Amino acid sequence: MAVRIRLMRMGMKKAPQYRVVVADSRSPRDGRFIENLGIYHPREEPSRVEIDTEKAASWLAKGAQPTEAVAKLLAIAGVEGMAERKAAAKPRAAARPKGRK
Repeated sequence: MAVRIRLMRMGMKKAPQYRVVVADSRSPRDGRFIENLGIYHPREEPSRVEIDTEKAASWLAKGAQPTEAVAKLLAIAGVEGMAERKAAAKPRAAARPKGRK
């Protein structure tokens, strides 16, 4: 089973709020999830990120893969090792070709 840590959209139309959840990669975005790790409110000033860092670190140790957005949020929340992963991913992203011409 491929497990991902991703965002689940909540809230009203044009006023998004997100839950950070652990889910099977085959389940729909707002569908079934395994565990709720925290919340993300992007429209508040400053945006609010509340993530249970211990649960997130344990899921990462078990092999769960975070999406790009969640990886940034985990680094902001202070999950161990996420800042190093983010720094290691930057050179690979720069090496990719921009587009075909």
